[in-house]
Amino acid sequence: MAQAWTPVIPDGAAPLYERLLSVLRADIAGGALATGTRLPPQRDLAYRLGVGLGTVTRAYVEAEKAGLVSAHVGRGSFVNAPASHRFAEREGPINLAQNISPSAPAASRLSEALARLRKRPDLLEHLGYSPMAGHEAQRRAGAAWLARTSSYAAVDWRRLVCCAGAQQGLALALGTVLSPGDVLLTEAVTYHGLKALAAHRGWRMRGLAMDEEGLRPDALEAAIAATGARVLAVLPTLQNPTGRIMSRARREAIVEIARKHGLTIVEDDIYGAYVKDAPPPFAMLAPERTFHVSGVSKTLAPGLRAGFLVAPDAAGFERVLAGVQVMAYAPPAFGGLIATQWIEDGTADIILAEALEEGAARLAMARELLGPAMEPARSEASPHVWLPMSELEAERLAGRALRGGAEVTPPGAPIVEPGLENGVRICLGSTEDRVTLRRGLEIVAGALSSEVSERSRAVI
Repeated sequence: MAQAWTPVIPDGAAPLYERLLSVLRADIAGGALATGTRLPPQRDLAYRLGVGLGTVTRAYVEAEKAGLVSAHVGRGSFVNAPASHRFAEREGPINLAQNISPSAPAASRLSEALARLRKRPDLLEHLGYSPMAGHEAQRRAGAAWLARTSSYAAVDWRRLVCCAGAQQGLALALGTVLSPGDVLLTEAVTYHGLKALAAHRGWRMRGLAMDEEGLRPDALEAAIAATGARVLAVLPTLQNPTGRIMSRARREAIVEIARKHGLTIVEDDIYGAYVKDAPPPFAMLAPERTFHVSGVSKTLAPGLRAGFLVAPDAAGFERVLAGVQVMAYAPPAFGGLIATQWIEDGTADIILAEALEEGAARLAMARELLGPAMEPARSEASPHVWLPMSELEAERLAGRALRGGAEVTPPGAPIVEPGLENGVRICLGSTEDRVTLRRGLEIVAGALSSEVSERSRAVI
């Protein structure tokens, strides 16, 4: 019964109302509080929990701002239907194609962040153009975030450039070391945004063979000999789309090859925060030749467009700044300022912790429904999973899923080198709630069963 809802508020450094709000959000997402459930009156809940009425009132107000509940004068507060504000999801296929994290953890804290920004002494400075590398406070915050979430303990904020998202960071880094017609080495399957960037700039991509740890060193050595390439773009942690993670030994083997052949490494570490105790990034193993790219789009909110690019040396830093001036004159200010506020006051850590907790629950659901068709996940909170299969099977699965009402990543989108790696990427964070995710995964599981049945009939 609604009146019986008495949450257990976890310990933590966050304000009490934020911890109560987190439990409320989790219980709604997990189904413990169904759509239409009337929440207990604020005074009753405060009494049962032994907390101040103001704490419960604040939590309810923030829950309404985040769209979790609706308050009606004289009637009380009621749980909203999941993602009731997402018109596209109600009307179109369930989105399992976009690699984004659920927005609720950040959405419920945005109003508080904006209120705190008003008190910042540097607020009005952000109305003008930023310095080309970004405001110092944002650069320092970005470095602190990388140090505590991505095993990048040695990051130097003075070589960090703020970007309009990690995608711009990749464009800036690669633009300093490649010219039209040059060869760019990468994994056999990779982030589609990298492919689009290469096509736009006229770079020739060469996809390299992979194994369970990602890029194979022998394939890298052979490709350098065959093409004379001098730049490698790599995603070593939770590789997109496969979710594989390079061990430290594998990274060191690639560093040895890079030093031998004078190879520049552009490292995309956008998923580093999803892996606790990840091996050190290339930027620590080979700092003299690595451009490190990351951001907050996969952890805090993509709309902030707050990315970070760390250059290997002073010369690389200056080349990046020249690119910033040409592309945008200066990085955007206010999205990065919100991210900075959250990083400085600890809210970013809370949002990340909730994202990891939610990711673990969603991954468990994927394991339950997709079973052995799914390649084993290398992280307990991986935001995407990989279903390896032939190119034809992948296209059939995507078509069946779409007809059933779920959209997956187009199988051809990540392919750089045909014939080496094929499969379907399933994104677990793009639905606002687990109920919708389960429905989408059930559609994919049904499409998988249809594929198996068709193969069996073909053998008879």
